[in-house]
Amino acid sequence: MSLPQPREAGRYRIGVVCLGNICRSPMAHVVLEARVAAAGLADEVTVTSSGTGGWHVGDPMDPRAAATLAAAGHDGSRHRARQFATSWHDEHDLLLAMDAANLADIGGGTDRVRLLRSFDPEEPGADVPDPYYGGDRGFQEVLAMVERCSEAIVSELATSLPTSLPSSPDR
Repeated sequence: MSLPQPREAGRYRIGVVCLGNICRSPMAHVVLEARVAAAGLADEVTVTSSGTGGWHVGDPMDPRAAATLAAAGHDGSRHRARQFATSWHDEHDLLLAMDAANLADIGGGTDRVRLLRSFDPEEPGADVPDPYYGGDRGFQEVLAMVERCSEAIVSELATSLPTSLPSSPDR
């Protein structure tokens, strides 16, 4: 699946959105950001996350989400929840919603607004289920989905950015 073109030369901004910004979207944020860095694209690609609701603004990541990330070698300790604002549509090149309800809450799908799992090679277009009211297994399942999607997104970034962004000395 191709990515929309950057709004600004030399920068690509991705926003990940769920309901409260303490489980799914911060997990995707941390994993995608790590994959972007590992691919050598951190100078060009920025990842942020938010929730459609404001209940958890300023709170750290859910401890179960943080523990799941830590077990996989990721650090979610810097995360603080924030609420989605309509300005994100103009500030980001790509917005990725965790499920159909989140997608509807941010205005529906467009070329720049998609479901995260539209990039999932195993089940494209499916929802990322909310693990908040379940057990640890739900967080592990979300992590697996996020990892697959992040890999696909970074692969697409790696092939599309060199033609759309100015060359860096590393390329």
